[in-house]
Amino acid sequence: MFDVSFTELMLIGVVALVVIGPERLPKVARTVGHLLGRAQRYVTDVKSDIQREIDLDEMTKLKKQMDEAASSLQASMRETSASIQQPLDEARKNLQEASASVEGLVDQARREVDPPKTPSAPPAEPATEAAAIQHAAADAEPTTTEQSGTRT
Repeated sequence: MFDVSFTELMLIGVVALVVIGPERLPKVARTVGHLLGRAQRYVTDVKSDIQREIDLDEMTKLKKQMDEAASSLQASMRETSASIQQPLDEARKNLQEASASVEGLVDQARREVDPPKTPSAPPAEPATEAAAIQHAAADAEPTTTEQSGTRT
């Protein structure tokens, strides 16, 4: 800031010695030193305050950028979620319809395989001789429990 060379300091010292005098010069020099120290501390404090304000400004800008990025990411996630949710809902609906259809077919197949038996109806006789033989052979075959050795 101020360029003061050694020769200029010597000149100031000699003038101060002549003007102030040798008895008061150390006291004045000490006072000037204290005042210069205070001035330096004040300048340092002002510089650090300015630096803190600049840092705070930068942090505020950075926070604003991060908030904007977070909100855009949130919006993107909502859009993605909505675009995925629609096909999932359609697939869930189709799966429920297919499940209901399959259950209906299973019930229908069970009714066809196991018709309700009426207690008064006699068992049906085979219509042909070949069918009677097959029916008799099916009755004569051992069941799986009988095949395992528990025949009675």
